[in-house]
Amino acid sequence: MKQWVSEYVEAQKAALDSIPAAAVSEIIDIFREALKQDRHIFIFGNGGSASNASHFITDLGKGASDKLATRFRCLSLNDNISWITALGNDYSYEDVYLRQLQNFAKAGDVVMTLSVSGNSPNLVKAIDWAVNNGMLTIALVGAKRGRLAELAQKVIVINSEHYGRVEDAHMGICHMICYAFMENPQIAK
Repeated sequence: MKQWVSEYVEAQKAALDSIPAAAVSEIIDIFREALKQDRHIFIFGNGGSASNASHFITDLGKGASDKLATRFRCLSLNDNISWITALGNDYSYEDVYLRQLQNFAKAGDVVMTLSVSGNSPNLVKAIDWAVNNGMLTIALVGAKRGRLAELAQKVIVINSEHYGRVEDAHMGICHMICYAFMENPQIAK
């Protein structure tokens, strides 16, 4: 088991090493502009990526915002289970994020999704709508890239197909975005 753990850690380091610093910096800049322009930021995912989206919005909406003169206007679309189940039941599970964006999002807002496969139909449908309606879109995906990597305007690909490693790397990126503001609040001015 010790060998397996060592190999897992090495593979995790390789996944983390595939995070492109310049691309993360660009996303931080996008969030800074969204903050300055009072834009909304919407995040969503499925499964572990949904948990990462919820965690990210908690850190951004509370932790990062507490350090700034203005607060992030941010929402995880996977956190309203009653609405999600109503949309899934009355329309289709593919519509659970799209239809929430149709209620909330406006041109110029930021729409970000997290997906290991990059091909989840509900994520693809929401990002496609966001692109076609003037939102700035971001996708964090795994090595398979998927349709999201073709649609989103900003994409970060983690060089792994392992769900745990990709999700851990995505959360690392989300933490970097939050801590950029928490540890450097002057960047928001």
